[in-house]
Amino acid sequence: MRSLLFTMLILATSLPAGAEIERRVANNGNLIMEDVPEIPADIVTALNRYQNVRQAMFRTWDADGESLFISTRFGDVEQIHRLDAPGGARHQVTYYREPVGEVSRQPGSSRLVFTRDAGGSEFAQVFLLDPEGGDAAMLSDGESRNSAVKFDREGRRLAYQSTRRNGAANDIWIMDPEKPDSAELALESPDGSWWGPVEFSESGSRMLVLNYISITDSRVNLLDLDTGELTLLAGGASTPSVNQPLGFDDANDGFWFITDQAGEFNALAWQSLEPGAEPEFVTADIPWNVDGGAISDDRRRAVFTVNEGGRTAVYLLDPKSRKYRRVDSIPVGLVFGVQFSPDGRKLAMTINTASSPSDTYVLELGKKALDYGELTRWTYSEVGGLDTTAFREPELIEFPSFDTVAGEPRKIPAWLYKPTGPGPHPVVISIHGGPEGQARPGFSSTYQLWLAKLGVAVLVPNVRGSAGYGKTYVSLDNGFNREDSVRDIGALLDWIAAEPDLDQDRVAVFGGSYGGYMVLASAVNFSDRLRAAVDIVGISSFVTFLENTQDYRRDLRRVEYGDERDPAMRAHLEKISPLNNVEMITVPMFVVQGENDPRVPVTEATQLVAALREQGSDVWYMNALNEGHGYAKKENRDIYQQATVLFLQNHLLGE
Repeated sequence: MRSLLFTMLILATSLPAGAEIERRVANNGNLIMEDVPEIPADIVTALNRYQNVRQAMFRTWDADGESLFISTRFGDVEQIHRLDAPGGARHQVTYYREPVGEVSRQPGSSRLVFTRDAGGSEFAQVFLLDPEGGDAAMLSDGESRNSAVKFDREGRRLAYQSTRRNGAANDIWIMDPEKPDSAELALESPDGSWWGPVEFSESGSRMLVLNYISITDSRVNLLDLDTGELTLLAGGASTPSVNQPLGFDDANDGFWFITDQAGEFNALAWQSLEPGAEPEFVTADIPWNVDGGAISDDRRRAVFTVNEGGRTAVYLLDPKSRKYRRVDSIPVGLVFGVQFSPDGRKLAMTINTASSPSDTYVLELGKKALDYGELTRWTYSEVGGLDTTAFREPELIEFPSFDTVAGEPRKIPAWLYKPTGPGPHPVVISIHGGPEGQARPGFSSTYQLWLAKLGVAVLVPNVRGSAGYGKTYVSLDNGFNREDSVRDIGALLDWIAAEPDLDQDRVAVFGGSYGGYMVLASAVNFSDRLRAAVDIVGISSFVTFLENTQDYRRDLRRVEYGDERDPAMRAHLEKISPLNNVEMITVPMFVVQGENDPRVPVTEATQLVAALREQGSDVWYMNALNEGHGYAKKENRDIYQQATVLFLQNHLLGE
């Protein structure tokens, strides 16, 4: 396949006698494939339309409140485009080889600030862009990792998180964007946790600051920019809780935030800035997580989103009366990035459904805070000519696990996608990362491709430790309980065996990042019940992962996985790490990695592949030299998806 792009090399390695590695090099030398067979032309042709699906994510409003900035891909990676009318032409603003990260607009101007890294390293730099001329100036130092950029309300200063001081600490810096050399340290991180700016006060003298410790422990602080005094407002070490600030209220004497202090789920709350103030819970009666929100510039309106078992509900809020109203016109699916127009009369958002990729929508608002009008779709992303109305929608199922709750087996939720036609169908279990992530029923051309082209069913579980089901559930896999989530996969295999239209003898596991670890752990524990495994940027050893992940995130991961410096925890992590149990892996393995991954270093993949080869296992290996934690570039992603289909054909379907 694509013979002009590949060079064949046969390398001798420290493999069992007589073994060889077949290496292929593609995409100008950026994609290395070892023991991955040539991909047949019929696979390339069959997948072509599925691999040409686009999306158009809302990023921010233009200053006039009439035009929008979105991100979409017309080439290899996503770039910024301006859109002037619903269904109108997309005017490209940025032209880079790397995808654009964060995007925000400078108040009082059409200039944009965005972040961009190189090769997936995640050491993003901050740029100031004039969208008319297309010129962008780098504001950050070109070396540190920078994120969470926030302008003050006049657009004269911007705050951002940076590792500039020592390469490891997550500090907060402030600069005048007209004078990048003016950058000054505003908050020196006292520990290895995440500190980031949220919003300047109206006067610009104070700032709401988020301190993120873990998914169950985050804290709101007030930073006095004149004195440097830092005041804890919500959360704390003695009583850990979720506290995510949204912004100040209209009088700047209180703030809105999301918190789980009221119970099992995250609720919207308001709290005074006075010392010792307690939160006023606004949505404590909603038995799901409030997962996001926004406040209009004039503070007269607010919006929040609720994760209802994986799907998103949108609510308008009157900040004065504390009353809220559900927006009934939102399609069933997922909603992201809600943001009011500068005049507060419209609300833009990204909506993703099972049959349409992420597209940009605008909701007209009425005169009163809870009034709304028509929802207008602004973008219609290309779907490669596919008939998405024929896409299979997932069914929410629950399967019993090994432990009990109130005397009954614990139920684990999962999304089941079934192909057309009679069973029993082969199964791919797709395990999300995080580990505190959540599988949600959005648009997935990958799953639809597998359903249509391979005839497999896809099961996407939310094993214990997943977000979205309350603070007890998300903590069930912490520390020494790590392997309980792996036992959930064993329970899912039992459930598959009891389903007559699913084939228990043809099951594969697939996952990335922490999901990659789950794939490897499943292969260790259940190789006799699996036919294939696909590990994408997965953790093979918790100890080497924690020792080699980037400095700025090491302490954050220790909170979740355990501190490898503690002898008892280290022994536990060594015991459960797949690398130390590789002899129990007998299932064929496809390992996919990015060379520049700052989260799960490439060594996690290479040491696993070497160990599998040493024992003579069947392992395919793919490494992209210009990628990081996952593949962002279409040219690499296309070949990876084609190879995955070939791998599943060979090892899951037995073709």
